[in-house]
Amino acid sequence: MKTVLITGANRGIGLEFCRQYAADGWRVLACSRHPEKSDELNKLAAQYPELIKVHALDVADHAQIERLVQVLANESPATEYIDLLINNAGVYPDSDNRGFGHTDYAEWMRAFRINTMAPLKMAETFAAHIARSKQKTIVTITSKMASIADNGSGGNYLYRSSKAAVNMVVKSLAIDLKPSGITAVVFHPGWVKTDMGGANALISAEQSVSGMRQVISRLTLADTGKFFGYDGQEIPW
Repeated sequence: MKTVLITGANRGIGLEFCRQYAADGWRVLACSRHPEKSDELNKLAAQYPELIKVHALDVADHAQIERLVQVLANESPATEYIDLLINNAGVYPDSDNRGFGHTDYAEWMRAFRINTMAPLKMAETFAAHIARSKQKTIVTITSKMASIADNGSGGNYLYRSSKAAVNMVVKSLAIDLKPSGITAVVFHPGWVKTDMGGANALISAEQSVSGMRQVISRLTLADTGKFFGYDGQEIPW
């Protein structure tokens, strides 16, 4: 049985990843900041009690990430093998919409801690677990808004920069972890109808995740360090 560890699993894209992987018989380690408030995730876990385990994790708290290793070890020896890590947790600061001259620097720091630092901390913490598995894959959810080549509208300094930075983090991970056989990539999930994407978004979470899963299933070490769209198309840096 394969194992996937998903951050930000309580709603939207993260929740849909949990749903689809559990339906395919994967062991799902679903992480949420507040499990007691994650009603949809808890309902899903109740449908798959042998497959989905919900864990409390605030990715901005590095000590919590480190403690999760021991929690998983106590839960099951099988969690020593993590086939797929999905760094999905992220934040889009509300203040980013204020535009040039109205930067909330405290929020910018928070965006970097969650969007950029947390994926690296997760990779550092669980690299050995991933290396012991069969699939050996790290997926980080980024955004086309992080593409420097694609930026033709400006603005969104906080979100764009934190996601562009995590792209560079993953590019370095791809190089550093390649000797361990680990494939590390970033994904633009599309403009998805979630709390973050809004009602005017173009695709559903189901479409986005289904597309990404198809690409993930075909990844090889030759793909490490690439920037993909949910449809498998490569996106310019």
